[in-house]
Amino acid sequence: MKLLLDFLPILLFFIVYKLTDIYVATGVAIAAAALQVGWFWLRHRRVETMHLVTLALLAVFGGLTLALHDPIFVMWKPTLVNWLFAAAFLGSQMIGKRTLIERMMGHAIEIPSDIWARLNLLWAGFFLFLGLTNLFVVYIASGFFDAQQALIGASGQTAIDLSDCASAYAGELLALCRIAKDGEEVWVNFKLFGMMGMTIAFVIAQGLYLARHVKEESQTLETD
Repeated sequence: MKLLLDFLPILLFFIVYKLTDIYVATGVAIAAAALQVGWFWLRHRRVETMHLVTLALLAVFGGLTLALHDPIFVMWKPTLVNWLFAAAFLGSQMIGKRTLIERMMGHAIEIPSDIWARLNLLWAGFFLFLGLTNLFVVYIASGFFDAQQALIGASGQTAIDLSDCASAYAGELLALCRIAKDGEEVWVNFKLFGMMGMTIAFVIAQGLYLARHVKEESQTLETD
C-alpha cells in the first residue's frame, strides 16, 4: 500500500499524459502529491521527507511548466529530486554518528559501520546517476530539446503546444512538432519505466551485497 502511495503522483502523471497532454498531467501530479502529503498526515500525524520534497519541486517546476507552457521545467524535477537525495546521503556521511542508510535500515540488519558507509556512498552515487540519466534522456537520447528549440525558433512562438501537431502546424514545423512530441513521450515512458526499473535493479543488487556481508559477519561471530 505504501509503495503504491509513494508512486501515486508518477502513475497518475503517466496515465493522464497518455489520455490528454503533459500540462493536464502535470496539474494532476501536483494535486496527487498534495493529497499524498495530506493523507499521510491524517493517517500518521507526520509527513515523510520524500513526499514533501516531491510536492515542493512539483509545485515549483510543475507550476513553471503550466505558467510558461514549457515542459522542460517539469522534466528537470526528477533530476533535482534525485540530486537532493544524493546530497542528503553524502551529508550524512560527514555529519552525525550514523549514515542515512544505516538510520533507515539499521533496525532490521546488523553489519559493520564501514559497510554501512560504503552502502551509503553507493546510494548517493545511484541518485546522482539517476539525475544525470534523466538529463541525458531529455537533452540527448529523446531528441526532445533540440526539436523543441528548433520549433520555437522556426515558428517564432515562445509557447508551443505538442498535443495536436497536425492542427497547429504544417510542413517543416509539423515535422519538428512530431519529433518533439515523440521525444516528450520517450521521456514520460522513461520517467515511469526506466527510473523504476533502474531503482528495482539497484535494490536487488543492494540485497545481494548485504546478504554477502551478513553471511560473512555471521561466520565471523560463529568463529569467535
